[in-house]
Amino acid sequence: MIPLPTWMRRALFATAGMNILAAAAFVPAAQPVRAVLGFPEAGHPLYLLTVGMFILTFGLGYLWAAAAGHAERLFITLAAFGKLSFFTLLVGCWAAGAVPVRLPLLGMGDLVFGVLFVAWLLGERPSHDVRRAVPAGVGASGARG
Repeated sequence: MIPLPTWMRRALFATAGMNILAAAAFVPAAQPVRAVLGFPEAGHPLYLLTVGMFILTFGLGYLWAAAAGHAERLFITLAAFGKLSFFTLLVGCWAAGAVPVRLPLLGMGDLVFGVLFVAWLLGERPSHDVRRAVPAGVGASGARG
């Protein structure tokens, strides 16, 4: 686990709140909320709940990492990819005329957090030399030789 600077912890707390609130919009009964936001209103409850579950799961992961003050690079990499991919999907759907412009505008938060996560990943260097983590006499295959 890598210690997080204060700015990154704040970003994780903020995006945790954003995700936890956004997950509520995918409860099947939240059709009016989705309509106001510009999301497609209809959908099978299984699909809506699955999307909401993933949004909530990542939100809780962001909250956990922010509260702990440490995160794995893999988690932040997946977070950055997810945030940037979601924003790209919103822009693509808007460009195709499938959603109103307010949806990618609302998704700007995901773009900002995705960029912040990438900035942290590019600025953070592993705190130890990976070569030292392999015991002496162990080759690349893991066999002593």
